[in-house]
Amino acid sequence: MKRYLTILICAFSVFAFTACEKFFTREPINSFSAETYFSNENQIKMYTDGMINSWMPSMDDIGYAGYSVYNDLIATRTSTTFFQPGLFNATRQGSWTWTFARRCNIMIQRMEKNAKGNIDEETYNHYMGIARFWRAYHHFSRIRTFSNIPFIDTVVDSKDSTILFGQRLDREEAFHYCVEDFDFAQQNCQAGAKYNTSGRVYINKYVILAFLSRIYLYEGTYRKYHDINPATNTPWTNKFETSEQLIRKAAECAEEIIKSGEFSLHKNYAELFLSDNLCTDEVIWGRTYSEALGIRHNLTRYFNSSTLGQQYSGTKELVRQYLKTDGTPVLTGEQTINEEFKGRDSRLSATVLGPGHNIAKLTGETSPQVFNMTWNCTGYQLVKWCIPDETHQQNAIDGNSLPILRYAEVLLNYAEAKALLGEMNKGIWDMTIGALRTRAGVANIYPGDAGYVKDQWLRDYYTQGLAYAPELSDIDLEIRRERVTEMTLEQGLRLHDLYRYHQADLVVKRHNGNGWGGIWVTEDEYKNGFTFEGTKYEFTTSGSVGETKIPITTPNDRNWTLEKAGNGYYLIYNYKLEWLERNYVRPIPQDELNLNPHLGQNYGWED
Repeated sequence: MKRYLTILICAFSVFAFTACEKFFTREPINSFSAETYFSNENQIKMYTDGMINSWMPSMDDIGYAGYSVYNDLIATRTSTTFFQPGLFNATRQGSWTWTFARRCNIMIQRMEKNAKGNIDEETYNHYMGIARFWRAYHHFSRIRTFSNIPFIDTVVDSKDSTILFGQRLDREEAFHYCVEDFDFAQQNCQAGAKYNTSGRVYINKYVILAFLSRIYLYEGTYRKYHDINPATNTPWTNKFETSEQLIRKAAECAEEIIKSGEFSLHKNYAELFLSDNLCTDEVIWGRTYSEALGIRHNLTRYFNSSTLGQQYSGTKELVRQYLKTDGTPVLTGEQTINEEFKGRDSRLSATVLGPGHNIAKLTGETSPQVFNMTWNCTGYQLVKWCIPDETHQQNAIDGNSLPILRYAEVLLNYAEAKALLGEMNKGIWDMTIGALRTRAGVANIYPGDAGYVKDQWLRDYYTQGLAYAPELSDIDLEIRRERVTEMTLEQGLRLHDLYRYHQADLVVKRHNGNGWGGIWVTEDEYKNGFTFEGTKYEFTTSGSVGETKIPITTPNDRNWTLEKAGNGYYLIYNYKLEWLERNYVRPIPQDELNLNPHLGQNYGWED
């Protein structure tokens, strides 16, 4: 195979402390012979623990996922250059790094040499599966970014010019090699108590199956909705796995977890994101934090700061997707923030600040929580992941643990895959979408049954004014709705969904192309201000933004306007964005092309 990699020397140090006498008389464990390491399970486990420490998704990967939080349903005060007109090119692109492949390949090569025959076959295959999982995991992240990539399955020698200066593989071939690694991991990694601890930190069979249900669905639907490989602007060859075969694999991986009976939906949705302890009935893979132990993060501060991050906010289009508790859609956006949270899916108030939230003040008192326009673009303040305490808004002291893979997503992946395969029925619906809605306090109504109300607004949202609009059934639309209401703000999944749907231009379409849509206010509220939880907010035509002051000007880039709607107005945060077809794949970094012209540039990025 053709490979590409710059060389990195890896050092791996782990310290263990026991009784003093034993410590000072034992051989040093932070040094080892590279040629003899990986000869027993302890050494192999030590290395894989280092992989988890280095590569497990971080706080920002989980909570807002870098640029992936920029999407059609989350407003930001500023935006990534990738979506801004005329700013992004190959000189700005990074992420062409392959050190992870070297780490994985060192483990695979040394295990084959030193461990085979020295440890039992089941243990050997389990850890070999983990190494191959990580190798494919990171190659897939590059496929999602660049489409055509090299696939590196050997420890590269600095003299190997064939690999170092080789060409990229076609996306389908590169992904096929990922599938080979993933298949080995799926078949050989174990899921017993040794690898399925309460901390949910280890890579085990269930983590692999859950992740595969995600990425097989991604790649299968990407090829279903995109007629061409965006790296080359040529049709898929189908020489390896087809779109349907990948969707089938997604369904099979999800189904294996469901049939295992090892996981269930946690009863309280909000606790999944605010609890100090991982809700291990639902969390398959997670990251544990502890304020008491000093293992902390700063997501609360990130979502409640006028200087940190991009001042993220929800939008009217996000809020409208949540059903009423009777299982029917909201038929108008012309509801004030004080009205629209009544009788709604409970996940709405667990994601966006509405009436009834309390917060601990710096003074030690508790009072109703209100939104702050110095870090809010739309009036819809985000509360998912956020501790309701002003001290946490100003300090990096969050101790709530963060789920990475949840059983809820497995159910969503299963439902979508079965629907795309033409195999959805009421039993599968009740077990997946229906179960999620029941937990949220929403009546479970199967599309087409008595009581089901079609949502024309949602259909128009995915089919009007877009470059690509496939035929979507009511079931398809409801599954897309459920992915929004269940998974918003988790690992950038919304933007990834738009990519695979071939509908990333929704990011530009936002609220009729005018910007991000915010709260709706009546004529009187515009003139005289409105009250939320006892705090009065006012619109002004002069001055700057304040905690409760919203400056309204004529339409321009990066400011607020009001859009007439019925007997009131939508608050709009204007932001000029651009989406081009070439953006479905990122350019190969110019620095890398200078080093190796054989890589070739992706289609549309040649300028």
